[in-house]
Amino acid sequence: MLLHFAKMHGAGNDFVVIDATREAFTLGPQQLRLLADRHFGVGADQILVVEPPPGPEVDFRYRIFNADGGEVEQCGNGARCFVAFVRRRGLTDKRSIRVLTRAGVIEPRMEDDGQVCVDMGAPRFAPADIPFDTEGLRSRVEGDLARWELPLDDALLQLSVVSMGNPHAVQRVDDVDAAPVARVGALLEHHPRFAQRVNAGFLQVLDPHHARLRVWERGAGETLACGTGACAAAVAAIRHGWLQSPVAVQTRGGELSIAWRGPAHPVRMTGPAVHVFDASIDLDSLTLPTGHIQGTP
Repeated sequence: MLLHFAKMHGAGNDFVVIDATREAFTLGPQQLRLLADRHFGVGADQILVVEPPPGPEVDFRYRIFNADGGEVEQCGNGARCFVAFVRRRGLTDKRSIRVLTRAGVIEPRMEDDGQVCVDMGAPRFAPADIPFDTEGLRSRVEGDLARWELPLDDALLQLSVVSMGNPHAVQRVDDVDAAPVARVGALLEHHPRFAQRVNAGFLQVLDPHHARLRVWERGAGETLACGTGACAAAVAAIRHGWLQSPVAVQTRGGELSIAWRGPAHPVRMTGPAVHVFDASIDLDSLTLPTGHIQGTP
């Protein structure tokens, strides 16, 4: 099976993007894992699929698959690449499009300078919306948002939980470079209190308008940037009183700008969307050697 695709990235968060507007998307989890594998496939944090709209109220349907082959609700960096991809392919000439995801409708817009701004919708903070089981846990309110105490190994984590259509647990750290992202992120992702797993953010506040962030993404491991993670970390920090909008969030792959006017308002994220190359691959030729374990990026 010959698959045509584009390789793109948003602040280093990299994607294989597939046009399924003319033919049905039929790849299964094993094929997706092979495609995303960085040693035996193309390599990607996520695979993005462009599909026709289900109705006239939106322009496209947007599907996201993590490197482990699982379909997820949202990907903010991917949304920026999505609008750049459909414009580059001539699928639309609109600068602003409405796109249906599993988490609802988002609106990415191409700006004059080539950056892309995405209306990510309003964040949700209720533990049930994450979902996050808080039974028996202590919390304390800082600003106007609770921080939940979660025992993990020999530590007591202080977590702010946010849904950006997908689940996030954010903790503040003094030095993001020294944060135990791989160890703690992996443990948090699979913690039984997060019924749908969770993306783990590690936030360092620099000043009221600048922060640094690393994110362990559910199903992908640590990525160079996470758009929904930057949104979740920024809005949680704004509610805690640590940051003020707009916030420049520095990730390992680049900078994202997050603007938020407060509860009930949408989060607006602005950042790059870079086309790397177009290619095709024979999926039938992709194989993994016996005993190979799919690694995280």
